[in-house]
Formats: sequence, C-alpha cells, structure tokens
Amino acid sequence: DALAAKFVLQPQRFDVVVGSNLFGDILSDLAAAVAGSIGIAPSANLDPTREFPSMFEPVHGSAPDIAGKGVANPVGAVWSAAMMLDHLGFPEAAADVLAAMEATLAQPQTRTRDLGGTASTAEVTAALIAELG
Repeated sequence: DALAAKFVLQPQRFDVVVGSNLFGDILSDLAAAVAGSIGIAPSANLDPTREFPSMFEPVHGSAPDIAGKGVANPVGAVWSAAMMLDHLGFPEAAADVLAAMEATLAQPQTRTRDLGGTASTAEVTAALIAELG
C-alpha cells in the first residue's frame, strides 16, 4: 500500500517495478492511470531464468466493453510487442517499433479518444505501420 501511494505522489521515481503477478498487475494499472491512460501502457510477466515463457500484454487486458467498436488504443499492445522483441534478443527491432510509436503519438490526428483524439484503432495502426516503413 505504501508503494501505491508513492506511485501516485512521486511517479517519476519509478522506471521498473518487480513484484508478484497479483501486485504487479494492480500497480501496472495504477501506473498507467497516473500516466494518463491505461490504453498505452505495456506490461510483462517475466521469468528471469528464461526456463519458462514470459508474457507480454497491454495493461488494459482484453477490454471486452469496447471490442469490435474500433475505438481501442493499440499502442499498449504494440509497446508490449516491442518489449517482447527486446526480451527475445531483437533490440534494434524493438527500438524501431518504439520510434514509430513515439512519432505516431506525437501527431494529434493519430490519437485515440482516451488521449483526447478521434482516431480509430485502424487509423492508429495504419499510422504505426507507415512510420515503420
């Protein structure tokens, strides 16, 4: 509970937080909300021994309430994929995806509703693909 309070009061102090799956999930949702949108945050459940698979997913999960409506922000899923690429030993590809994501988010016309824009999921995805060239 003290860590959750520090997340809210001093979020800039944190880059990586290690915790169990339950607490990590709760704190990753909180961190995303503090940052402004749960639609953009990535998450990873890592096995540091690499004996078992690691899992990468957006913080927001499956978001069934908006499924099929074309309004989901794909950035969390894309960022999670970039983290996976880096984890699997492809840091250059991960950096390319992150650069495309940053360039896309810098354009107001390619922001989804959760970020104050009007772009659809398909429009943001197309912009990301175009940035990747």
